[in-house]
Amino acid sequence: MNEQVGFTLRGRNPDVLTCIANLSNDEVFTPPEFANRMLDTLAEAWATSNGGANIWADSTVTFLDPFTKSGVFLREITTRLITGLAAEIPDLQTRVDHILMRQIFGVGITKLTSLLARRSLYCSKHANGEHSVAKGFATESGNIWFERTEHTWMAGKCKFCGASKETLDRGEGFETHAYAFIHTNDIKSRIAEIFGGDMQFDVIIGNPPYQLETDGHGKQARPIYHQFVQQAKELEPRYLSMIIPARWFAGGMGLDEFRESMLSDDRLRSIDDYLSASDVFPGVGLKGGVCYFLWKRGNSGQCRVTTHFKDWPVSTAERPLLEEGADIFIRFNEGLSILKKVVAVETGQSVSVSLPASKRFDQLVSSIGAFGLDSTFKGKPNQSGDALKVYRNGGVGYIARAEVTKERHSFDKWKVFIGRAAPGTGNRDTYPHRIISTPFIGEPGSISSWTYMYIGPFDERSEAESVLSYLTCRLTRFLILLHKPSQDTTRKVYTFVPAQSWTQRWTDAELYQKYGLTEPVAEWAPTLSMSACPRAAGLIPSGE
Repeated sequence: MNEQVGFTLRGRNPDVLTCIANLSNDEVFTPPEFANRMLDTLAEAWATSNGGANIWADSTVTFLDPFTKSGVFLREITTRLITGLAAEIPDLQTRVDHILMRQIFGVGITKLTSLLARRSLYCSKHANGEHSVAKGFATESGNIWFERTEHTWMAGKCKFCGASKETLDRGEGFETHAYAFIHTNDIKSRIAEIFGGDMQFDVIIGNPPYQLETDGHGKQARPIYHQFVQQAKELEPRYLSMIIPARWFAGGMGLDEFRESMLSDDRLRSIDDYLSASDVFPGVGLKGGVCYFLWKRGNSGQCRVTTHFKDWPVSTAERPLLEEGADIFIRFNEGLSILKKVVAVETGQSVSVSLPASKRFDQLVSSIGAFGLDSTFKGKPNQSGDALKVYRNGGVGYIARAEVTKERHSFDKWKVFIGRAAPGTGNRDTYPHRIISTPFIGEPGSISSWTYMYIGPFDERSEAESVLSYLTCRLTRFLILLHKPSQDTTRKVYTFVPAQSWTQRWTDAELYQKYGLTEPVAEWAPTLSMSACPRAAGLIPSGE
């Protein structure tokens, strides 16, 4: 075999896998450079655990991408193995056949991506075709398996992935998006059917589909990436590495159980957290960023957490994923020391990051849609009698008091209204984004639609003004950020924010002095109102 054929594709300019468009924001192609970054992390972990051994020089290690799209992970692994096994298997064709037939396996997520993966790996859409670089396969699919899988409908939903029958039961002419890897109750038996009963994978690696559209209030999407992680763990590989949306850090949308299982799993050896998904997937909008993790079977301990954002200095720390007193993953390494200082002042202890309910600001924050008026509410244009003024999306409207049955105790008190989502992000990832929307004071006789939550209520305007000043402080916004994985600002994101005495106008200088924090470098750092990075917030000096 000519070594210039087939296995020097990466050397071509440009690499075709850097040029193809994503299928959608849910099925994203992994850039080759990033796939190699994940493989470097794997190789480092393997060497550490195996006396410095080179994983790419081991002819017994098996690899599975159970949701291959472009085939980039399998291609890059193959490229490394071809170099690494040159001494053990000198003949190139023999080496190629051994690697592709005995070490490299994939499951396509659609017919199109299975063909693309085979083209990337075998240089032919048919593994046994005349142009295939592998010469021993008897089937067209080789080790890249794909068969159309159907959803199992129950009460209008798929019992495995929760997909809507109305949306995805479209007939044989369309893809079902019923991914084989998660449409089974027994993944070990399913993999045995596909690749053989004696198959045990040492490494499972890849980039799973992220979500499926579902029915509901407006256009919603159901996350499914966690199901791929859970299924992969059931296969008990030696190593597992996936890149997934980072929103699981705080749970929600069916992710609470997954979050708890991940944060309590001390086999997670590392998490690389990218605050902006566009730093990994250019042109793709994924709010909340992405992360990739490395999990090792039978190896427990603290996790190496690394935070990446554009050209900011990379932050790395060895720490537990779940701090004492926290129910979410605290995203910023620097944020831990700040939060612990705040909690220590409020509670007198420095171990837990939990504030007692009596000291938490979130106890003042209403639920979303507290008054029972949805986001489309318009109301009457003019006030009549003792009608309530309703702050709504795009302005104000009025409604008779008798028509509102919720939160009556707050009608005639002062409040602070704040949007349920920070504006300006649209449908794309624009990190760093605003932490909260601009809060404003609501007078007695005012309520809001679904668009706003309220903080309070208060008997005096001065109390509402004190809260308003507190929300403009950098420290307050930073503590909100620690519990905020996306643009949504529900009551829960205020969990780490301590309540204060509402008898004064608050400033950052007063808060820094109270909690013993370093004065920010004001001329260097932009304001936190538009930033979601602790360094950009000015809370950590640039030299640290």
